[in-house]
Amino acid sequence: MSNFYEEIGGSKTFADLVSQFYAAVSVDPLLRPMYPAKDLNGAAQRLQMFLEQYFGGPSTYSEMRGHPRLRMRHANFHINPAASAAWLSCMEKAVNGLEIDQSKKDQLWRYFTMAADSLINQLD
Repeated sequence: MSNFYEEIGGSKTFADLVSQFYAAVSVDPLLRPMYPAKDLNGAAQRLQMFLEQYFGGPSTYSEMRGHPRLRMRHANFHINPAASAAWLSCMEKAVNGLEIDQSKKDQLWRYFTMAADSLINQLD
């Protein structure tokens, strides 16, 4: 019996998703300043590990970093509705760039919209 992680192609698909996402982030004027220049690759690795674990892949993220605690880990960032929308725009490009069934893209998208909304910590 396979899970979502395996159904969409495992690590290769998540690496592609994260690569496309950070390509968009790297040129986004609102998001790019939130990522230290020397740690963009580290952020990409952490996101990939987190997403792989969340969607049924290896538990490497928790083994290396502990419980995800997404809200706590993002508390120091000014995440307002505009930042959330910019993040979603970058992720939408990445999801749409995947070569997987639309139903799987829809499942990813539902998670990403929920996650982006839940991380808003400023209303300005």
